[in-house]
Amino acid sequence: MPLTPRPVAVLFKAACPDCRARFELAAGALRLAIGASRRTTFYSFTCPECGTAVRKPAGERIVELLTGGGVRTLRLHSTV
Repeated sequence: MPLTPRPVAVLFKAACPDCRARFELAAGALRLAIGASRRTTFYSFTCPECGTAVRKPAGERIVELLTGGGVRTLRLHSTV
């Protein structure tokens, strides 16, 4: 019986703007929100060092990397 390859855990490098700590986070520690514009598309996480909630803008490349790495994604819909 052939072996099924195990998925490799993806780690993302991140930094906290408050305490300036640099660290790696697993996909489960990040959230991605995709909005109708660049202003409403962002990713967020909680700093493991100081506990600050961090929110950063996510351009096309970041969205591609995070979704490809298994980060949970929330699609924001406009009410227009």
